[in-house]
Amino acid sequence: MVGKRLSITLTITFAAISFSTAISAYVLSRKCKGLKSKILELEASLKSSLDKCASERQGRIRAQQTLRKELSQPKSENLKLTYYPMAPIGTIRSCFSTRSLVYVPLARACLVFNATRVPPASLEGLAEYSHCWVLYVFHLNTDLEKLWKHPSQSGFKAKVRVPRLKGGRMGVFATRSPHRPCPIGLTVAKVEAVQENMILLSGVDLVDGTPVLDIKPYLPYCDSVQKAVVPNWLMEDSLLSVSSVSFAEDFASALENCWTMAEKKSLYASPSEFQRLIKQVLSWDIRSLSQRNRPHDALSKSDNNDEMLVNTSDVDEHQDDRAFLHEKDQNSVDSKDIIYHLILEGLDVSYRIDHHGKVNVEKVSPSSFLDKISNSCNYLTWKDKLQ
Repeated sequence: MVGKRLSITLTITFAAISFSTAISAYVLSRKCKGLKSKILELEASLKSSLDKCASERQGRIRAQQTLRKELSQPKSENLKLTYYPMAPIGTIRSCFSTRSLVYVPLARACLVFNATRVPPASLEGLAEYSHCWVLYVFHLNTDLEKLWKHPSQSGFKAKVRVPRLKGGRMGVFATRSPHRPCPIGLTVAKVEAVQENMILLSGVDLVDGTPVLDIKPYLPYCDSVQKAVVPNWLMEDSLLSVSSVSFAEDFASALENCWTMAEKKSLYASPSEFQRLIKQVLSWDIRSLSQRNRPHDALSKSDNNDEMLVNTSDVDEHQDDRAFLHEKDQNSVDSKDIIYHLILEGLDVSYRIDHHGKVNVEKVSPSSFLDKISNSCNYLTWKDKLQ
């Protein structure tokens, strides 16, 4: 009797387990079917998204091709002019506060890139080159507004006066004049150091605030042309050189006093190094053509005496045409009575130059430009990389 009951119990238990297993299998089967259906839906959605992305990409490519085609094809209603979208990638912080002057080894500048346009990774590898090309805009030209006018009203001058020709004219494309149909400049500079989104350059002739369009590494094997020929008038360096540069006895102490204000913003390590920069710059006659031919014009007298004051840092050479025409109508003034001013790193350097080309640097004082200089890329920023 007990055995029969045990057999019935086992049978019921086995049946219950079988039923439970069947139910679980059924539920699992339904879940698998639902999961498979979901996977199929996801695959279909993914395929649709990929197809949509591919279609959008093709659309963008076609739009870009159409845009390039439109830009490259002149339009009759636009006087057959072609325009390309360009914007500066960075800005120059230079020792030349108001006007780029001459090529000298100690002239330094810091190129600060726009981080939204130029990520730091873009500069990787540049430090391995000794020099680079800098393409920039002549943004301080006084005649930039003429570029927006109709060519017949722009007043573009095909010839410009050349300092080395003592006012003689030459075709603009045979010169480095900043006043060009497209005011774009090109210069080569030494790469001193690269740090994050900045490059320290030397041997530059760029004014502070210059917008930079592009930089390219200097490649001697293709950028240095053997047996290149230039006109004879470019070989006359003596026309722009001076015979000597001397400093007043108290100049060094005056520079020391100014250095307490300029040091934190300067690209130079010491007052003595900055004084060497002044000497290198003034070793060339940096006066404009009109100032050399007519030093008595466009002068102002100082408040304390009858000495004449001239700023050589912000004279636009484009004004020389107008000035040159009136040369014979002016009364001469002895050049040694004129005090010229050079603005370097916000410091106002005053000097005289006589008829024999002897320069005497007299004073230095802070100018209004000193407050405008950023201290984000001073000498201390680069000190470790320069040692």
